[in-house]
Amino acid sequence: MGEEEEGAAPAEKAIRIQRVFINLLDSYSSRNIGKFLSNCVVGASLEEITEEEEEDDETKSAMPEASMAKLKEGTFQIVGTLSKLDVPRPEFAVETYCGISQEDLLLRLLECDVIVYNITENPQQAEEAIWAVSALNEESSHFEKRKVFILVSTVMTWARSKPLDPDDSEVPFTEEDYRRRKQHPNFLDHINAEKMVLKFGKNVRKFTTYVVAAGLQYGMEGGILHAFFKLAWLGEVPALPVFGDGTNVIPAIHILDLAGVIQNIIDHVPKLHYLVAVDESVHTLEDFVKCISKSTGPGKIQKIPKENAFLTKDLTQENIDHLLVNLRMEALFVKENFNIRWFAQAGFVENINSILKEYKQSRRLLPIKICILGPPAVGKSSIAEVLAKYYKLHHIKLKDVISEAIAKLEAIITPKDVMEGGEEEGEEEEEEDNVEDAQELLEGIKESMDQNAEFVCSLDASDEFLKERVMNLPESVVTGTHYSQDRFLRALSNYRDINTEDETVLNYFDELEIHPIHIDVGRLEDAQNRLAIKQLIKEVGEPRNYGLTDEEKAEEERKAAEERLAKEAMEEAEREHKEAVETAEKIARWEEWNKQLEEVKREERELLEAQSIPLRNYLMTYVMPTLMQGLNECCKVRPDDPVDFLAEYLFKNNPETQ
Repeated sequence: MGEEEEGAAPAEKAIRIQRVFINLLDSYSSRNIGKFLSNCVVGASLEEITEEEEEDDETKSAMPEASMAKLKEGTFQIVGTLSKLDVPRPEFAVETYCGISQEDLLLRLLECDVIVYNITENPQQAEEAIWAVSALNEESSHFEKRKVFILVSTVMTWARSKPLDPDDSEVPFTEEDYRRRKQHPNFLDHINAEKMVLKFGKNVRKFTTYVVAAGLQYGMEGGILHAFFKLAWLGEVPALPVFGDGTNVIPAIHILDLAGVIQNIIDHVPKLHYLVAVDESVHTLEDFVKCISKSTGPGKIQKIPKENAFLTKDLTQENIDHLLVNLRMEALFVKENFNIRWFAQAGFVENINSILKEYKQSRRLLPIKICILGPPAVGKSSIAEVLAKYYKLHHIKLKDVISEAIAKLEAIITPKDVMEGGEEEGEEEEEEDNVEDAQELLEGIKESMDQNAEFVCSLDASDEFLKERVMNLPESVVTGTHYSQDRFLRALSNYRDINTEDETVLNYFDELEIHPIHIDVGRLEDAQNRLAIKQLIKEVGEPRNYGLTDEEKAEEERKAAEERLAKEAMEEAEREHKEAVETAEKIARWEEWNKQLEEVKREERELLEAQSIPLRNYLMTYVMPTLMQGLNECCKVRPDDPVDFLAEYLFKNNPETQ
């Protein structure tokens, strides 16, 4: 194996490596690895990292993706495959391939200095990785310079490994123990691929191979934890689920730190050929979920049976296996030998603020804050409720806020001994942590204020319109509200008095250069405020949130299908009606034409008859008698040429000549 093989080539040879192939560049893991490497200068990890560079990297990690996308000179050239033909080529890639034959793919691989096959998200790629490493090994004798093959696998190939110390389950596995690893039953393809990759690449001067066992990947826009982030962000559940007791330890690593490990393998070409890529944390499933819930969700967790994990639509079998693994691992070789610019070396929980920030930036989950102002009965509550549903925002109602504040005050003055035992000390520690978290959150909010949308809408209408609207409300709606005659008129009068002063809420927003959207509800003449809502949505824009859920997509598709069918039916009816009208018009024109034709024929007959009367009279008077006599004479004589005889007879006996 690698420990017994020759050492790495000199640094200058490693620097020649430039072209890197990565499979499935449109997947979460490979995309972020490719993007990271496209910004790395070849050989950069061979140099020690200075304190200034570390501060520089911290600044870069907080920058938006757009600013990171700029390619530096001398960086790795990324090429790779895509899963679908219609997927656009990533900006950081110089070439992409999709649906090509193995022969063509092998030619592309031979053009590259480094081949990275990532099988952490798509197990079907394990078979292709085995083919690729086998085909390259057969061609290795023809290589002009050394090629490096890196298989990015998963720690799930260690999931059923026996403890190193039966008496101490907290002793972690390291790279040196890879021969003792035993895979999870659902990851047989992964461990087979690992063994095949390690089998080849023994000629380190021509072709060398590596296997990287990566922990649960998190960071940027995706990963297995995305399901919990989405659930927390949408705020549709009172608590985030923890499957089982949640005490299982999950090895994990930030996706950019995994990319850093790959960068170091390419630059250093280490002797060890099996590496573990995990951060320094020892987090349990409960730690992960509780951290997400407190940072961006309801703040609570709920432990549910493991079997219920399969009811979560966003989690696959492979995802659930990762979340339920119980494994302690340490990336000893990586920490001692590589120069990694860590993004989250201490782990997920300790870096949740930066992780959450990059997650929101990557997903473009920018908050929208809408403040709706206006006199009583103008429609603030109903419009706010519709907008909150459309933009998936929290609809803050004044009455509910006051009630919640009262409940908290009552809870504070409740004697401590009423609370359940064993919770006080933990809660005090949590309160201290909350102060620091709140400070960091406040700083983050101030930094991102320019990215957030804050909209102010001023609704208004004449007093007469508002009075009439309240008078037309049903009794059931008015009962128990401030819409009674005395209270409403008093509230309306107070509102008008307050908003005639120099210092008003609208003036305050104007000074902040947040110019209110003014809508005169009275002029719209819409009792349901549909037009006002439509105008507001147009001003605010599209939701900056997650897309529709599967149920909402199905409902939208159903409505779209119904509308499409209705439109098609209407168009068909219009077409049939148009054809019927055209047919009727054609028949009417045909009948009219036939009628006119008959009339013309009749007139022609009458004209011919009228014109034939003089000729007929002439013939009867002058021609027919002579002709009859000629015929009789011809019958008597019976000449050889009757026609000539008749003509001669008519010529001699022409009445006009006589």
